[in-house]
Amino acid sequence: MSSLSLAVRDSSTMLRRNLLHARRYPSLTLNLLFTPVMLLLLFVYIFGDVMSAGIGGGGADRSEYIAYIVPGILMMTIGGTVVGTAVSVCNDMTEGIIARFRTMAIHRGSVIIGHVIGSVLQAVMSVVLVGAIAVAIGFRSTDATVLEWLAAFGLLVFFAMALTWVAVGMGLISPNAEAAGNNAMPMILLPLLSSTFVPVDAMPGWFQPIAEYQPFTPAIETLRGLLLGSEIGHNGWIAVAWCLALAVLGYFWSASKFNRDPK
Repeated sequence: MSSLSLAVRDSSTMLRRNLLHARRYPSLTLNLLFTPVMLLLLFVYIFGDVMSAGIGGGGADRSEYIAYIVPGILMMTIGGTVVGTAVSVCNDMTEGIIARFRTMAIHRGSVIIGHVIGSVLQAVMSVVLVGAIAVAIGFRSTDATVLEWLAAFGLLVFFAMALTWVAVGMGLISPNAEAAGNNAMPMILLPLLSSTFVPVDAMPGWFQPIAEYQPFTPAIETLRGLLLGSEIGHNGWIAVAWCLALAVLGYFWSASKFNRDPK
């Protein structure tokens, strides 16, 4: 069997293992999904009228605010999902299963590849679930073409893959599951400091660079442009550049930590 066939076979096995774990122990995924769903409902039904009036500069229109907030919530969902990846990778490293895998005749990189693919699939399913809730409460994207929908889906998958590689690295350097969850907290906090809830130009001047020059804001603005027809501008290529940079750095970081022989 060629090395490529071996890698594909073993990666498929590890992917199946991770998906079985996610199915048998869904509490972590559901807990991470609770935050974006709660924030979506909170900001739409409690703060929706006030926020829509402030953003639009006119009368309150909750439907406009639903359209504004949903792209940010979808990106936040991805950030929350990959926290579970960091915890899962850390558990594998600290509970001895990786040491067992190292003694077996399997492709060495298949373990983390299975984690990455499984995490991306879980992130996509989580986004679909949150998106369905958003549609149920009134979100509509009538102006987006099929090509724009495909581009939006591709951006979500690319962003999920990039954050997952970073989360894998965080899990590999963490001594326990609690530390892994804490190390991955920026994945949840950064969307709160982005343009998820209000435009960047509505924020205090000293804070605008923090919100603008981070991965989530250009990705959110690009997703808004694709789904709602707003101006994308330079956000599109910045979002792609962030995804590429995070994916490459996360991959090499994770590979170097995983391939390091245990002490």
